[in-house]
Amino acid sequence: MVNSAVIRDLQNGLVTEARGLGFAAVGFAPAADDPLRSRRLRDWLDAGHHGTMGWMEDRAEVRQGPHSMWPEARSVIALGMSYAPETDPLALADSSDRARISVYAQGRDYHDVMKKALKALARWMVAEARRLGLEEPQLKVFVDTAPVMEKPLGQAAGIGWQGKHTNLVSREHGSWLFLGAIYSTLPFEPGDLHDDRCGSCNACQAACPTNAFPAPYQLDARRCISYLTIEHKGPIPEEFRAAMGNRIYGCDDCLAVCPWNKFADAAARNMSFLPRAELVAPKLAELLALDDAAFRQLFSGSPVKRIGRDRFVRNCLIAAGNSGDSSLAAQAEALCADPDAVVAEAAQWALAVLRAGP
Repeated sequence: MVNSAVIRDLQNGLVTEARGLGFAAVGFAPAADDPLRSRRLRDWLDAGHHGTMGWMEDRAEVRQGPHSMWPEARSVIALGMSYAPETDPLALADSSDRARISVYAQGRDYHDVMKKALKALARWMVAEARRLGLEEPQLKVFVDTAPVMEKPLGQAAGIGWQGKHTNLVSREHGSWLFLGAIYSTLPFEPGDLHDDRCGSCNACQAACPTNAFPAPYQLDARRCISYLTIEHKGPIPEEFRAAMGNRIYGCDDCLAVCPWNKFADAAARNMSFLPRAELVAPKLAELLALDDAAFRQLFSGSPVKRIGRDRFVRNCLIAAGNSGDSSLAAQAEALCADPDAVVAEAAQWALAVLRAGP
């Protein structure tokens, strides 16, 4: 039988260690599957709201909860790193010659930063458990690349709640948290499920430029600019092109308008996510000129690199068409002959829009 006092000491030390490793939020949740979370996932998939993200459906049975993935798990440690911005993410909305990259992608790739910190925390847990005379725990670490529902687990662990935009919201850190999790065979004391604090507010719903929310707490990814610019591989549906504006990687609108962000302190941001100057307000003309090698060099160490040059330039061409800047027509015309058919189609669309004028 595990000594509860020893487990409590380990748990308290773990929170301190996690904060030292750059995590702004730490919570604990039971590892048992939640039938409600499972049903909501199934309903979302059945509605086709995942779009072409087939990997969401391929492992849906494992995604239901921690026990479905790993029956030996007894608790979940939910962790968040802050990337709270110092400036208004919507400030470039009317800058036609500039492109907008989502705040979370202007610094280092969070996958790499969080995985390194999670592994360091896991090593500490094993060493500390050994020092305290506990049986060595088994651990699994996750950050975004496994069938783990980090947002509802974060709510179950008490670090925030899933807002009407479906993202986690924290009273301390607003909407600006990267989420990770550690599954453990140790029986940590769970926190309290976080209450929903959205109330009657619908700012995030009203702000969405493509009406991607069929109802509060529901997201149709097929209409979401983040999905369209990052996950979607084919041509951008024409019905969404004008609404994309100058967004070329992700979209911050529903997060940026959340009133809880007034409590988010940029000083709590992990320093790895400080924005790179060249990604804060890049010029569309310079981005349209990128070949594969230049794209890889510019976005080395950035999550943007994951979508590849072709999908990225496709997005930039949509922004060029929306810019009304006739000086970009020559670049669009040159890209009409791009070897990638999707890039060429976007270039033809942008050229036609720019030639048609206002």
